[in-house]
Amino acid sequence: MYLIVTRSFPPEVGGMQSLMWGLSRELSKNFMTKVFADYTENHKIFDEQASFSIERVGGIKLLRKYRKAQLINEFIKENKIEGIIADHWKSLELIKTNKKKYCLIHSKEINHPKGSKSNQRILNVLNNVEKVIANSEFTKNLAINCGVNEDKILVINPGVDPAEDLDKKSLIKIESLLKVKTPRLITVSRFDKRKNHEKVIMALRNLKQTYPDIVYICVGDGDEEQNIKNLVKELDLEGQVMFFKNISSNLKNALIAKSNIFIMPSIIHKKSVEGFGIAYVEAGQYGIPSIGGKDGGAADAIDHDKTGLICDGNELNDVYSSIENLLKDKKYIEYGKAAKIKSQNYHWNMIIEKYKRIL
Repeated sequence: MYLIVTRSFPPEVGGMQSLMWGLSRELSKNFMTKVFADYTENHKIFDEQASFSIERVGGIKLLRKYRKAQLINEFIKENKIEGIIADHWKSLELIKTNKKKYCLIHSKEINHPKGSKSNQRILNVLNNVEKVIANSEFTKNLAINCGVNEDKILVINPGVDPAEDLDKKSLIKIESLLKVKTPRLITVSRFDKRKNHEKVIMALRNLKQTYPDIVYICVGDGDEEQNIKNLVKELDLEGQVMFFKNISSNLKNALIAKSNIFIMPSIIHKKSVEGFGIAYVEAGQYGIPSIGGKDGGAADAIDHDKTGLICDGNELNDVYSSIENLLKDKKYIEYGKAAKIKSQNYHWNMIIEKYKRIL
């Protein structure tokens, strides 16, 4: 039996939640699997439909990790366990066992100054596991620079499920909303400083001179939402930017499929950095190429000058010229075809084989 220990799990929505759900589901097809996850509202119906055991741990957040660790330590003593896979170094910190441990790393959570108290705690965990599983080459190099033993690190990119079939009603609705607006750029993400919506909007100011009907579609919400809307108003781009949030997956997928370029030129903001960028892969599944930032793990998801472009998100001219490059002669069509082919490498049936080889 393998235990999966996670702080992020459905029915909560998010990239980490999707990753840990996909890993648990696929692992359970090959091994007996049990998940220890944090309590979340409305989990009972979800948990009952899973093909493996899920144990939820609630209580005050500050005390929850101690209670969870106690439950896991007791479970290990009473059951035959092959190994433990954790979503975060903190999920393993209090687990006392000589069973094989594997820890996923994503970037931000290990990005602490070398020699700091947090760095020492991280190294105490990661240098004592069987394997450290990095979500990208960028995250692997970050871990090495932080002092993690390079021999322990293996890169396994996050998996995705095959793209959902597009809903005809949603496609008609989106086409009606967008009408003659073209070309179409899209970002599906939280409004967060590191996602860098700001530079895309600033680039739009010049792009609309050449492409008067250009539109930038923003799907999501977050702390920076109002600031971004204020910038749109300030630059008089309200006719070029459309905002969507709390929409169905059918509508979200239709918006992506009806766009020309997915753009998220991520930057490093404080310690926050894009470890991989599963959104680039999800766009590729619908034949949409991406523009990503050089800061972070986008280069694992985007083949530069083939399935999209990697740019310097800190440089407005580079963001602008990357968009212009893909729009020129509709180059995005060719890149989109390549992106669709590449996206198949991230399907869970491929990714889980990499996990099976190390377990």
